[in-house]
Amino acid sequence: MTSLMITGAGGQLGTDLMAAAAAAGKQATGFTSSGLDITDADAVEHQVAAWARAADRDGERAVLINAAAYTAVDAAESDVDRAYAVNERGPRNLAESAARHGSRLIHLSTDYVFPGVDRGERPYDVDDPTGPRSVYGASKLAGERAVLIAHPAAQVVRTAWVYGAGGPNFVKTMARMTLTHPTVSVVDDQRGSPTWSADLAAGLLQLAGRELPGGVLHATNSGDTSWFGFARAIYAELGLDPARVHPIGSDEFPRPAPRPAYSVLSQKSWIDSGLSPLRPWCDALAAALSADRSAYLPAG
Repeated sequence: MTSLMITGAGGQLGTDLMAAAAAAGKQATGFTSSGLDITDADAVEHQVAAWARAADRDGERAVLINAAAYTAVDAAESDVDRAYAVNERGPRNLAESAARHGSRLIHLSTDYVFPGVDRGERPYDVDDPTGPRSVYGASKLAGERAVLIAHPAAQVVRTAWVYGAGGPNFVKTMARMTLTHPTVSVVDDQRGSPTWSADLAAGLLQLAGRELPGGVLHATNSGDTSWFGFARAIYAELGLDPARVHPIGSDEFPRPAPRPAYSVLSQKSWIDSGLSPLRPWCDALAAALSADRSAYLPAG
């Protein structure tokens, strides 16, 4: 049996992790950001120690999944200290406590650790050189390194373009704009792999049940597209005319934080570890909207 501790349990992925654990009959202790400040080392130690002791007493394998993160990519450019506190110091605290108490750790990271320029069309493997172009990406890379130094047996799982029923995301933004804009313009020169948080949660629970060596893995829904292509697929799934979505270049939609032009992640590491590949992103999108269409559509 496995006892899970999930940080960031109130977020998009954390919500689906808690739901998936419950559906699978797994014991899961969830902490939202208000319930546990992962940047507070003493608070982390107190909670991890208590949970790990309980798991040991019950003869269960203890696995901590860290889904907590500072994910406001543009805001991070001017909120550097907070981004590093949550994305580097917090994961280090969790890794140190998990290692101290003999617990496994799965830490979530991002495709934004890669530069995504002059890449061509070859997905990034886990051992490709990193080179984040934003504060957010740099803080997440720092977190990866901090985790693996403090807890070498931990798994760092990079993912990308996550959306789900909980929290704000691109799918919800596009759905909302269908009501207020006859057409929308979306960048067509950034490519990645849209990933449904429910599929990712299922994959992470499979990983939690396996005994694998520490290191980095990549997990996304398979295939890739641009934000423009993703938006058109959303419109189509909502029964709307995809021609309402128009392509533009990133230079026509400037943002405070630069984005990778190509950040597709190879699933080779995941599949080679004996884990089930996540389904194609377009199939996942259809399943997400079929499972809980109302969660993505604006009220009224």
